Formats: sequence, structure tokens, C-alpha cells
Amino acid sequence: MKKSKVKVSSSEKEFTFEFRAGRQRCVLRVPLQFPARSPVHEEVRDLHGRLMLLHRMPCFVEEDLKNALTSFIQRETLEDYEREAEEALQRLTTGEVDIDMLANTWAKAYSETTLEHARPEEPSWDEDFANVYHELIHSPASDTLLNLEHNYFLSISELISERDMELKKLQERSAAEMDSVMQELGKSLSDQDVNAVASQHFDAQQVLENKWANELKQVTAIQKQEYQEWVIKLHQDLQNPNNSTINEEIKVMPSQLTEPPDPGARLFEEQRQLEESFTIHLGAQLKTMHNLRLVRADVLDFCKHRRHGSSGVKLRRLQTALSLYSTSLCGLVLLVDNRVNSYSGIKRDFATVSKECTDFHFLLLEEQLEVVQQVVLYARAQRSSKQRDQPEVPRNGGNEDKAKNLERNPSNILPGWLLFLLFAFLFLNYVHVVFHLCVDDNVRSGNITARDPAIMGLRNILKVCCTHDITTITVPLLLVHDMSEEMTIPWCLKRAELVFKCVKGEWSWDGNLLGSYHTFFVKQSISEEMFYQLSNMLPQIFRVSSTLTLTSKR
Repeated sequence: MKKSKVKVSSSEKEFTFEFRAGRQRCVLRVPLQFPARSPVHEEVRDLHGRLMLLHRMPCFVEEDLKNALTSFIQRETLEDYEREAEEALQRLTTGEVDIDMLANTWAKAYSETTLEHARPEEPSWDEDFANVYHELIHSPASDTLLNLEHNYFLSISELISERDMELKKLQERSAAEMDSVMQELGKSLSDQDVNAVASQHFDAQQVLENKWANELKQVTAIQKQEYQEWVIKLHQDLQNPNNSTINEEIKVMPSQLTEPPDPGARLFEEQRQLEESFTIHLGAQLKTMHNLRLVRADVLDFCKHRRHGSSGVKLRRLQTALSLYSTSLCGLVLLVDNRVNSYSGIKRDFATVSKECTDFHFLLLEEQLEVVQQVVLYARAQRSSKQRDQPEVPRNGGNEDKAKNLERNPSNILPGWLLFLLFAFLFLNYVHVVFHLCVDDNVRSGNITARDPAIMGLRNILKVCCTHDITTITVPLLLVHDMSEEMTIPWCLKRAELVFKCVKGEWSWDGNLLGSYHTFFVKQSISEEMFYQLSNMLPQIFRVSSTLTLTSKR
């Protein structure tokens, strides 16, 4: 059965507008095409601007012309609709249109666009698993879940230790072989022989790294499948009140936790941790509470998984697990370059930490980055198409170089852009969401302003936190992860003041922002004197000395 096509007839109608300019009587006549190709308000806005510009209309008739144009378009459009409706009814009465086909078309359109006739959404495995996990982690089985996850972590740690040991032995053998080759250079061996040996060493290391990468990927995939199946089975067993083996099933895990103490955790705890905490109440009538915390720590300290033997580690992981699928999420801001990968800098360190544990809930880091790359390419294409439609704007030298670099690498991102990467709590002890904020070398200068892309990106992060139930956010106070010689005390104080005011400004934007817990962290290399100067600045910036509760943890 062929679908009937409705032909919309277009017609041209003359718009007439009369006005007086002094003693002269002026008449404007313009042919307009109907029906309008865009909504009435857009059509009026575009036509009004073109008529005022092309016909050099005086400014005092601008409002009258707009009203007359609006009334004319609405009247003529309504007449066109009525004429088309009369013609359709005429075709129906004369039998030109099949009534049954028309009724079926209307019924299909109504059922497809009305919510009550919509098909129910098919259940998603991810959603079902999230609901089951959220129910189990708030039950007596929570300790069992944490113990099982920790056992998986220990097995991955053993594999990583074996991998590192083999790589270390290979590198030692390669170094010894290269030393012996260099001693024979110029005697029995040439430069080509040295290059051949170096190439063999590189190939051998690549083969070994690929072997271990594949093995770790396979092990993590098996762990994730086993874990999810076990969680579903445990939930089903808990639903059966007559199941007598459920208590033994829950208690079986703790006995497996025989592990050596973690020397890295002991070293972490023995380091002197500096922390200042503030509780702030804002508002005259409806007060909102905001908690601020200044910590001297490394950014990866909020991510690394530690053994249960460390003090408070299991409690922190439990707290993060309880809020994983909730409206009280935790976020972390990571400062990255403009390349969407995990091959350099802090991104490589973060990727190394992410591979220490199996993520049972979300995609792997590499898979999320692949999705982000596709989104960036699409966003860049949309941005380029909009820029082509706009007139050329002169650029300075720095912006022109950045634009050329982005044209050569369309998968790169711009300063101020931010990426959202979701991870489970297993290896991120404190956070659920990681914001990758793109910054450039300009953040190391001392003259950035509140309109800098990094500051604007931070503001966008705070707004996203407000709209996506992220009630806790951890921010690098100085907008850098590494300190350098030019970052003097005045530089640090000026940068901290800028970031504090940025956060305070977003509170003014929405009084209920976050709810809210802010953690500002600085590098371990910051001196104690510098740390206390920054902590003294915080209450001065927010001007809440009368309602300030200060607690110090040193």
C-alpha cells in the first residue's frame, strides 16, 4: 500500500505597511512566501531585521513594523491552514482518500507519540545489577561483598608483582647485554650492531608487556563475570527465607583474608598529614551548611586502594560503597592535557592505579576513553560547522597556533573542556566520578583571571555537581599537580584566592549547591608555613568568622 503524500501548496502574498515620515506618506510593499518555513516568531524576527536593513526604515517605526508583520503572518498562515483543511475534507467527502487507510495512519501516529501506549522499557542488565548491589550493600552481606572484592584485589596485586618482577629481570639482562656490546663498540661491533641489539631488547620488552596486559585483561574479565553472577545469586538466595545455607555463604569470605601488611600504607600513615576543616552556614533565613577541608596530599592518594590492614581503609571503602548508587556521589578534579589518552603525565599514573583492581560496575578506562574520543570528534565537527557560518574573527598569535594544532589533531580537546569518567569504588577509595579538566601551560603563569578557561571549566564542574547529585568534590587548590620554582608564596596565595572566590561565586549562583563538601588539596611538597597561610586565607575569603567552626587535624 502506497503512502499518500500531502502536497503543501505555496503561495505568494503581498505585505503592505504604511507610515508617515514628517509630512510624507510612505508605503512599503514586500512579497512574502507562504506557508512560513520556520516558526512564526523566528520568521518575524528574521524578516523584521532584513526589512529594516534593506529598505533603510527609520528607527521610530521599528516596533510598529514588527507588530504589523506579526499580525500579517499569523493571519495569512491561519487562512492557509483553514484552506488546506477545507480541501482535505472535500477530498474525504468525494472519496479521493481511503478512510480506512487514514484511520490506520492516525491510530499509528497516536500510539507512537502517546506515553500511555508506549512500550515498556526492556530491563537493562546494568540497571538490574545496580539495584541488586545497592540492596545488598545495605544489608548484612555488605562485609562479605567488601571481602570478596578485596580478595580479587589481592589476586590482581600478585599478578602485577609477578609482571613487575619479570620486567625488572628483563631490563637488567638487557642492560648487562648492552654494556657488554658497548665495550666491543669500535672493535668487533659497529653502530649497526648496537642498534640491532637495542631493537631486539625493545621488541622483547613489548612482547612481554603485551603478554601480561592480555593476561590481566582476561583475569579482570573473569573476575567481573564471577562477581556479578555471585552477587545475583546471593540476592536470589536472600529472597528465599527457607534457604538455610545463606548464613554460611555470607560468612565464608572473611576467613580467606590472610594477607601481609602493606608497607606502602604504613609509610603513607607515618607521613605528617596536614588538614584544616571548616563548617560554614550561609543564608539569612534558610541557612545552608557547607563543609570545607584543606588537605596536604597527592591527588592519587584519593584513588589508591590499600589493604584492609591499614587503619580506617575498610570503613572508607564501605562508606563509598554505600553511596555508589545514591544521590550523594563524590567527585575528583584531575588536571590533564588536551590529548584524550592515558599515555603521559598524571593520566598515565591514574591509569596505572585503575589497573590495580577490577572494576565490577563500569567500563574500563580505555573503553571510556574510546567513547570520549568519539564524542570529542562529534563536538569538534559541530563546532567547526558553526564557526564556518560565522564571520571571521581576527586571532592573536597564541590562539592561531592553538587553532592550527586543533585542526591537525581533531581528537584533541580545548582548555576548559571537561570529561566525565565513571568508576566504581573498588580502587577509588574516596570518589565515584573523575572530572578530567583540560588545562594548558597558562595555568602556571601568575596572571590568569576569572575568565580563564581553567576557571570557567571549574565553574562548569561545580554546576554539573549541583545538577547530578555530586555532593562532595575534591579540587586541586592551585590548579596544578606539580610545583615549580616560579610558584612562590605570593603566587600560591593569589591562585588560592582566585579558586576560593570561584567556589564562593558558584554558591551565590545556587544557594543549595552541592549541599556541600569541598576538599581543597595541595601537594605534599608545600611547606607547613605555606599550608597555614592558605588555611588562614579561607575564612577571610568567605567572610564567615562569626559562624565558623574550625577543627584542626595535624
